[in-house]
Amino acid sequence: MLNLVKVIAPMAIAFFIGIAMTPVVSGYLYRNKMWKKKAGKVAMDGRETPIFNELHKHKEVGTPKMGGVIIWGSVFITIAVIWFISELFPSELTEKLDFLTGEAGRNQTWLPLFTLLVGAVIGLIDDYFEVTGKSDYLAGGLSLKKRLIVVFLVSIVGAWWFYSKLDVSSVAVPFMGDLALGWLFIPFFILIMLGIYSGGVIDGIDGLAGGVFMSTFASYGVIAFSQDQINLAAFCFVVVGGLLSFLWFNIPPARFYMSETGTMALTMSLAVVAFLTGHVLLLPIIAFPLVATTISDIIQLLSKRLRNGKKVFLCAPVHHHFEALGWPAYKVTMRYWVISIIFAIIGLIIALIG
Repeated sequence: MLNLVKVIAPMAIAFFIGIAMTPVVSGYLYRNKMWKKKAGKVAMDGRETPIFNELHKHKEVGTPKMGGVIIWGSVFITIAVIWFISELFPSELTEKLDFLTGEAGRNQTWLPLFTLLVGAVIGLIDDYFEVTGKSDYLAGGLSLKKRLIVVFLVSIVGAWWFYSKLDVSSVAVPFMGDLALGWLFIPFFILIMLGIYSGGVIDGIDGLAGGVFMSTFASYGVIAFSQDQINLAAFCFVVVGGLLSFLWFNIPPARFYMSETGTMALTMSLAVVAFLTGHVLLLPIIAFPLVATTISDIIQLLSKRLRNGKKVFLCAPVHHHFEALGWPAYKVTMRYWVISIIFAIIGLIIALIG
């Protein structure tokens, strides 16, 4: 029972901290007009995106970015508060609730928290310069190449930590047992983190990314709990609490967007969580909407290059294709939430019985 409290209590605390933070963060973002000054984007191949720009011509201007601060800020504050209480009022209960310190904390919490905060800071820098343009060098934000370099460097640190510190060099194959990779675990880890990060472009419709990430982290939280990785489960659910507070204000019409400071933090941390549970091969199922988003972008890009500019989707990623078909944004969001929950449950069932 105490383990269940250790997992659920941080989620509730993070939710209320996120709610309490929002007026301050939101007020700052609106006072300083922290939104894009011109709606629209350029595709990965450098071409214009007229369909997307028409769909979002009134949505991106006037709504601040950087809403991801609510998510990782509430997570960090919650973990810090619980740790501080355990240090200030040491007892069996407070020490049990602390999931940052001790051997279990070092093995299960430090790395996903580290990647969450690194992604948050780099993403925040990207968002800040995109909306302010105060530096000519960084006007428009960090380029995709620079962000991929950051993710690559962090993934190297993560791969080294798993391989050298945690002595992990295998992954669980559903219904077949562990697959030993040896030193190949390192490039495999790097590829997975880069691949999941690319799914962060799902943050394009009010409420969409928050709901998808919430079901994904919740699924891995249950998997961790079932494997007696209580500290990791607590971390997953404290992220869920932060996401719930963000969603409270991000459902249509969104008060702010998650943007890079949220998606970069969450995707990088999610990859680490998946490896810590040993069920990283279930990521394509549990995080299916993220994977589908990445694949749709790749398909669109290859189609335009190999078929003389012909497209498979009206607009990529695929959730914008549905918008272009005439689906209201809220319908896309709700159906993505349903799909995300279903696939998260399927992945959870496979992990539990496989």
